Amino acid sequence: MEIRFQNSPKETKGMTTEELRSNFLCENLMRVDDITYIYSHYDRMIVGGVKPVKKAVSLKNYPELKSEYFLERREIGIINVGGEGKVTAGGTEYPLNKLECLYAGKGVQEITFKSVNEAEPAIFFLLSVPAHHSYPTTKYTKEQAAPVDLGSPATSNERTIYKYIHADGIKSCQLVMGLTVLKEGSVWNSVPPHTHTRRMEVYFYFDVPDQQRIFHMMGEPQQTRHLIMQNHEAVISAPWSVHFGCGTSNYSFIWGMAGENQQFTDMDPAPITELK
Repeated sequence: MEIRFQNSPKETKGMTTEELRSNFLCENLMRVDDITYIYSHYDRMIVGGVKPVKKAVSLKNYPELKSEYFLERREIGIINVGGEGKVTAGGTEYPLNKLECLYAGKGVQEITFKSVNEAEPAIFFLLSVPAHHSYPTTKYTKEQAAPVDLGSPATSNERTIYKYIHADGIKSCQLVMGLTVLKEGSVWNSVPPHTHTRRMEVYFYFDVPDQQRIFHMMGEPQQTRHLIMQNHEAVISAPWSVHFGCGTSNYSFIWGMAGENQQFTDMDPAPITELK
């Protein structure tokens, strides 16, 4: 498990492209029949992925966690962005189709992932954060996530937002998780931009065509930088950083947060006209 420490705004604004990518970009998350994890010291969130094809893959424990099992002191959110899959958590099997979410709380000792059809494998994106309280394992379909349509074609950001793990949805200790699907012809995400200094965030981009890319904006509002990203890559967003972007086609992305609170609207605006 790769460990990444925090970076201050001062050092980040002096980074080269390679340094920005090595500190904030999460590449090669979806390896066949394996599980990948990156431990970020921003709110101690773990970013991961698993693509089971020919066999079931179990959630590994890691020596760095100093725990008897992975979720001894943690909780986890799982969203499938691929073919039909199944997740077994605590002895119960949960079918998980594309855009469906499963939450497992502190104390669940065994989790395994598998695909129903290896020709169209499931692709599971995972986020895990520390937890001090145990909440029940819960599955949500995308219909249960109360989808909300926002934006317009005029501003190229017509989209549907699905909220899964949050104060009014699946209960968790501190994890917040959902996803956004942009309509055809729309390319901008998370506009108007903002920061939230009480929470960090991770974006995972998916359904990005092979020959297309995402220009993800990061950094302080008056010291912006960018990362060019492709399908199935994630980016770690510091609490002091903006996190918005534009694609060369429409796409979808999972967002997940951890920190001081679970309020979706807890944001510090960064007006477009003041960005630099």
